[in-house]
Amino acid sequence: MKIGLFFGSFNPIHTGHLILAEGIMNETDLDQVWFVVTPHNPTKKKGNLLADHHRLNMVRDAIHENLKFRASDIEFHLTQPNYTAITLTHLREKNPEHTFSLIVGEDNLRGMNSWYNAEFIRSNFRILVYPRSVQADESVSIAENSTGGNIEYLSNVPALELSSSQIRALIKQQKSIKYMVPESVERMIMEMGFYR
Repeated sequence: MKIGLFFGSFNPIHTGHLILAEGIMNETDLDQVWFVVTPHNPTKKKGNLLADHHRLNMVRDAIHENLKFRASDIEFHLTQPNYTAITLTHLREKNPEHTFSLIVGEDNLRGMNSWYNAEFIRSNFRILVYPRSVQADESVSIAENSTGGNIEYLSNVPALELSSSQIRALIKQQKSIKYMVPESVERMIMEMGFYR
């Protein structure tokens, strides 16, 4: 199968993630999208992250009705902090029957040169790039990162300007997050008292 890997903290997963993944399925030849829950992104502080298993459970609840989506805890079992190149290598070795593509936002592509083993990723994996808000002066560095490798721009994929940090802020202010996250995720957040 052709698998698209959507890495993220998913802290929490929200409607924008799901709409994006569905749009990527529509615009590509992927058979599935795997939501790879990252315990520790080396570029972010771990302090404000909900426990790994809680974030994984929210992802599982959010996607359980879509047979083309799968939650992955692969990075829970690898050395932290997690580096995409290492995870990709591990997944390919353990699942030789699958072909893996990396799903990244246009903003992440801009910084890819600073990633661990970035050239290895660009040379060995298809990179599916979805639109994100970028400043005009950032377009040059995006273009620089788009040379070489197997980069494919998905300009028709819908991109919602919604972020997990916005949702966490609303929860702290005791405001509604209805429609921003799936009902099951909202229920879990409220019942467990997450992000208060």
